[in-house]
Amino acid sequence: MRKNELVYYYALDRKWMSTDQANSLLRRAEEEGLLKLENGFYSVLFDPATVTIPIGFRPSSAIFERNDPAQELIGRIAHKRGVPETEIVAEMNKLIKEQFDGNLLPPAALVILAKKYGAPFEDQLDSLRQSVRKGR
Repeated sequence: MRKNELVYYYALDRKWMSTDQANSLLRRAEEEGLLKLENGFYSVLFDPATVTIPIGFRPSSAIFERNDPAQELIGRIAHKRGVPETEIVAEMNKLIKEQFDGNLLPPAALVILAKKYGAPFEDQLDSLRQSVRKGR
């Protein structure tokens, strides 16, 4: 479908969101590798048959929230240790500064801390890698 057709469908036909939100949603879908824009047409980059949409589906405002994998990992480590998230951030910064002379990226430090404290992190690795690539 063309971009303007999708924006029209989301914003005007279904009345799910504003046109600005629809445009933002399409940009995010591209960034996350769900859609590809080629020659003015969007195509899906996943198998639509693997997705089940319930009858009466209406997206919530949560679709506009970005999932920050680093923040998710900070929360997991804090929960595992039973300490505030600020303590994990402080420990991450200390690890980067004192053990790696500032030559370690925060996502890598968080993986080290997650391993150290037995917090699950494997499901966040791809997202962490992508966030590092986008930051370059």
